[in-house]
Amino acid sequence: MDGKQGPDVAPADSATVADLARILAGIPAPASAAALIDETRELEDLKSALAARQARDAVAFDLAQRREQSLAGVPADQLGTGIAAQLALARRESPAKGGRLLGLAKALVTEMPHTLAALETGQLNEWRATLLARETACLSPADRAAVDEELAPDAGTFDGAGGRAIIAAARAAAYRRDPRSITQLAGHAETERHVSLRPAPDTMCYLTALLSVGQGVAVHAALTRYADAARAAGDPRSRGQLMADALVERTTGKAGGISGIDIQLIMTDRTLFQADSEPARLPGYGIVPAGWARALLRDAGTGTADAAGGSADERAFALWLRRLYTAPATGELVAMDSRARIFPPGLRRLIQARDDTCRTPYCDAPIRHLDHIIPWHTGGTTTAANGAGLCEACNHTKETPGWNAQPRPGPRHTLQLTTPTGHSYHSTAPPLPGGAYGSTATFGQRREIRHLVKVLKLGRVRTESGLRLRDEVGRPRLAEGLRGGRQAAMYPLKAKNPLNTGPAGTFAISL
Repeated sequence: MDGKQGPDVAPADSATVADLARILAGIPAPASAAALIDETRELEDLKSALAARQARDAVAFDLAQRREQSLAGVPADQLGTGIAAQLALARRESPAKGGRLLGLAKALVTEMPHTLAALETGQLNEWRATLLARETACLSPADRAAVDEELAPDAGTFDGAGGRAIIAAARAAAYRRDPRSITQLAGHAETERHVSLRPAPDTMCYLTALLSVGQGVAVHAALTRYADAARAAGDPRSRGQLMADALVERTTGKAGGISGIDIQLIMTDRTLFQADSEPARLPGYGIVPAGWARALLRDAGTGTADAAGGSADERAFALWLRRLYTAPATGELVAMDSRARIFPPGLRRLIQARDDTCRTPYCDAPIRHLDHIIPWHTGGTTTAANGAGLCEACNHTKETPGWNAQPRPGPRHTLQLTTPTGHSYHSTAPPLPGGAYGSTATFGQRREIRHLVKVLKLGRVRTESGLRLRDEVGRPRLAEGLRGGRQAAMYPLKAKNPLNTGPAGTFAISL
């Protein structure tokens, strides 16, 4: 088997994958419980076969694109740029995930034919095929093919095996084949150390550090000793709480972690001053409850003074309020213009508050670059409408030959991204607090709609109410300063205690 062999089925003339989806949608569900389980297993096998087909398509697309790039005069060291990003858009995945999927496809098709055959026949799913490819990535193509033949996943070797068993078998086979490479891999892993942040439920997050084992054990031991000493001294916090609090304090230099770092908490004036329930948005995390956001302003999110280990005066901090005005009909931030090529600080803050994360579809990586949608050298202006927040990888991809980006009209700031194959994808900025995805109703109309829903639930529908639901109506007016569509500029306001003041609008609050 050479990796180019497909499943033993007779291809249907002119049949497409879309036809398969329509046929599947028209098949009635089984009636018995046993038949439902049988169909579930068959659908799982079908998912694996489709994953194998996607792998073959990805490799074929990669070869075709590289050939086109070479004919277009792209330098040899830049061949392949943007291919993974196109696959990611087609699969509705982030560019980083697209790169991993393309790497998996190349490994399966060119070096691991037995694993690919097992995927095509449903003996492995895509994740377990990924495990085998990952654990043999450090081997040469010849050694990898030899390990694939030794494990023979298509012969039922891993039937009933879990993920850990597959990893153990692959690692053992790889070490037997090339122990030196496995040892070198462990030494190289130390260069991959990093710190990452990802959201967790209930306004929590995971701060993860990938360290060498010696560093990790030393950090954990130091936090453990501190927590044990504090518990022995009578601190009421749990051991885990003490370790977490000590990590924050030793990193930021201040209990509670608020140390003059700009975190750009965004909320409406109603949430800030009137105890409204409209959620706020914390860049780098996402949506947070209104009460939690107000508590963060009140005491830096550390709870009571006793729990923070100090008085309220010791935990006092300055707040910067930046009032963000939005157009009443669309909820979009008011634009700011600049004649400079580089986005000035005020405009950068506005675009970062508007976009929140990378604007490439399906990519939610943090914003690293602010770039012109229409490039500056082709006449693009330095404005909010022509600016977009992008991660570093997506910004570089956008500049490769064949890619094009253009601003487009939409309910909020919208851009269209066109790939070298001519496929277009649209990206619309997320709504600020006070707006909603797909919602164009005013605050009063939304309140009437909620009331109608309650009435419907209670079975007390009155046709004489005269309430009409329309598809397209105005958005909620987030800033009273924009009555009648009048635009206002974004400006900073410094307030020691902003909770005692009362301007209207949507605020970006720096802690």
